[in-house]
Amino acid sequence: MSINTIIFDLDDTLLWDKKSVKTAFEKTCDYAATVHNVNPTELEEAVRREARALYEGYETYDYTVLIGINPFEGLWGTFDDSTDSFQKMKEIVPSYRAAAWTKGLAALGIEDTAFGEELGERFVAERKVAPFLYEDTFAVLDELKGKYQLVLLTNGAPSLQNLKLEITPEIAPYFDHIIISGDFGKGKPDASIFEFVMEKAGITADEAIMVGDNLNTDILGSSRVGMRNVWINRESNIANGAVTPTYEVDSLTALLELVNKL
Repeated sequence: MSINTIIFDLDDTLLWDKKSVKTAFEKTCDYAATVHNVNPTELEEAVRREARALYEGYETYDYTVLIGINPFEGLWGTFDDSTDSFQKMKEIVPSYRAAAWTKGLAALGIEDTAFGEELGERFVAERKVAPFLYEDTFAVLDELKGKYQLVLLTNGAPSLQNLKLEITPEIAPYFDHIIISGDFGKGKPDASIFEFVMEKAGITADEAIMVGDNLNTDILGSSRVGMRNVWINRESNIANGAVTPTYEVDSLTALLELVNKL
């Protein structure tokens, strides 16, 4: 059956989130090196390591896994959302940011709590001014808009995912529906969120295709409801064998070529 709906993931599919995070880290760590004698690369590695360890120790960790929120989103999100778990995250994240940077400095032999707090807030500001998209994002969406129903399905906190869309305001108008896991209550790869998308869009699994960069969320979840999918594999990663995409491409441009053949 031919498709009439294309469902897109957001982070690292349309938005180059990894580059945005990397850029924010680099700018913050470069600034840190003007105040203390630290190697910016080593500081970034240390803060990333400390952030992951702290993040996994919070009582909200299981919820973040369910919704699909990673440690580095926790370093700049506000989580001003309605659920009790998001409210708990809202309480935690200021101290989490400060602790991640303070512990990162300490790992390099620098004890400076006040500066750690400053770096935590600086990272937030740097991330907000560093929204990157792939060079073919808009060209491909331009080609698809009007020919297909377009749905954006993204894991994360509504406050943070909507902020990403606010600082890249060109994206949202392309989509007929925007669905955020934090609003729904479960994230990809749970089959229920894909069932919700199909109900919202008025389609069956055969009429849609899921496009995303993550085998364990986008591809696994869509396969659970019998929906075809496309793995955007820009980094030439090797599939883990547990999840097999219907199709694999290395760019959105290649996706467009594929869709035109379906």
